[in-house]
Amino acid sequence: MSEASLMIEAPPEGVSSRRGFVLHTLRHRPAAVIGATILVLVGLGAVLAPWIAPYALHEQVGPVFGHPSWSHPLGLDDGGIDMVTLLMWGARVSLVVGFAATFVSMAIGGAVGVISGYFGGATDTILMRITDYFLVVPDVPLMIVVAAIWGPSLFHIIIVIGILLWTSTARVIRAQVKSVRERVYVKRARALGAGHTRIVLRHVLPQVAPLLIANTVLTVAVAIFDETALSFLGLGDPSRTSLGKVIENAFERAAISSGAWWAIVPPGALVALIILGCSLVGGSLEDALNPRLRVAHLSARTFRLRPLVGRGKEAL
Repeated sequence: MSEASLMIEAPPEGVSSRRGFVLHTLRHRPAAVIGATILVLVGLGAVLAPWIAPYALHEQVGPVFGHPSWSHPLGLDDGGIDMVTLLMWGARVSLVVGFAATFVSMAIGGAVGVISGYFGGATDTILMRITDYFLVVPDVPLMIVVAAIWGPSLFHIIIVIGILLWTSTARVIRAQVKSVRERVYVKRARALGAGHTRIVLRHVLPQVAPLLIANTVLTVAVAIFDETALSFLGLGDPSRTSLGKVIENAFERAAISSGAWWAIVPPGALVALIILGCSLVGGSLEDALNPRLRVAHLSARTFRLRPLVGRGKEAL
């Protein structure tokens, strides 16, 4: 194998240190540990809902808005269904929508960001103008309009959320790619004849992958919140039980005026808990990727002026 070929095949400096970046961050940052624990517990409860849920999803096990008890720790809803069972199944649907919509969003945003940042020029200008147009569109009102036109469907919600949440990811990835493409090993690979596809896959993507993961985690929180909002407004899939649907049913059946706080507070708290977990993990990954975010938390009192040479401390 020739020396030029070896130079192209050699992994760029810093890539090997990024391979365990996510696991290292999750292990050594308390906020990330707390957030990951929340997401794992909620995810396990959602995935194992068909086997560990205390009751069947549509089984009436007591009176309407039954009070919390030992057999029903979170009470019953407007149909006499156990709230713990509803939360487990509702989290299952909400997480599916959140991750699926995030996958669509990351695929679009990542592709736009990489292409725009790597090629630059007219390609960058056109893609960024399109991104700006999507960026100024208010998300929730457009989601309401599109969901109302297309009809209440889980697939429609995923597509609507996915095509509206990619703009911030595209801009962040574009900025990082523009920096990576100017590094020495990328220029060297290009000079030795490496094609655009190889450079992007071999040298660019490994550098922006951790940043894309951090944005993915944060986007999951936004997607789950948007799904909850759409379901609460009656634009969700009526045949699926999501957390937003549980809140909507309780609100329509006058749970607040009936004093049945347990029909609204637990699903709302679970949504907030999932969003908190995603925010803690995503924020920790962003802090680890960008040292400037850590410097921003330093107090101004930690910075002191040096005394002038030969003047002593009296010169300050």
